[in-house]
Amino acid sequence: MPATRRSIPIVLGAAALAVVLAGCGGGGEEAAPAAGGVELVTDGQLTTCTHLPYEPFQFQEGAEIVGFDVEMVDLVAAKLGVEQQIIDMPFDGIQSGAAFDSGQCDIGAAAMTITEERKQNIDFSDPYFDATQALLVQEATGITDPAGLAGKKVGVQNSTTGQEYAQNNITGAEIVVFEDLGLLTTAVQTGTVDAGIADNGPLLDFAKKNPGLAVTAEFRTDEQYGFGVRKGNTALLQAINETIAAARADGTYDRIYEKWFGQAPSQG
Repeated sequence: MPATRRSIPIVLGAAALAVVLAGCGGGGEEAAPAAGGVELVTDGQLTTCTHLPYEPFQFQEGAEIVGFDVEMVDLVAAKLGVEQQIIDMPFDGIQSGAAFDSGQCDIGAAAMTITEERKQNIDFSDPYFDATQALLVQEATGITDPAGLAGKKVGVQNSTTGQEYAQNNITGAEIVVFEDLGLLTTAVQTGTVDAGIADNGPLLDFAKKNPGLAVTAEFRTDEQYGFGVRKGNTALLQAINETIAAARADGTYDRIYEKWFGQAPSQG
């Protein structure tokens, strides 16, 4: 099988979501067949749509895109005998299904929570990661719970479950929406907002790498991440699910998890 590779990201504006990438199928054209009868938008590659940065799931390190999600999709690409190529685009284009319907990508890998609303737009793989929401603050603020957010500015990322959680559960605070996680965490770090709410994995990682910041609360939401595909793309979905199951069974999943999170996944 060929070695997988990760491309330098292509950043797409919202207006470009309906535009088919050069070399990709779409607009009713026949998709290219791959191993096991899986159809791909570009022959010889598994095209992944993501939204950067979302460390440690997917982020740019030098000229390469790396992370937990990246390595999991590498396994899918290897199963299909192709290479992974990654496209960076607005998150809403992935979770709304527009990126798949316009033929821009085969799989969405963006630490994406499986929700009933998103299931109306895309098909999800089996869950591959358990998550919850968390509160990121500057330690000096002393904010440790939602009650401390009254009268404060709270940052969230657009079109995410963190935004949904904040809007439904945080009262008396001004919700400030950012287009990506990097802008959100920077806003907390600089004091532009008093706190940020987002998935626990990336916020714990950011706090660990930036002294003076802390995750002071986690809110149990019982979320699970899944990889997204175009609705009805059952052959690719089966290949993804088989890859996740095999990785869990042979220890590959635990090895990748420990590499990016510093510990083995909880068995509870």
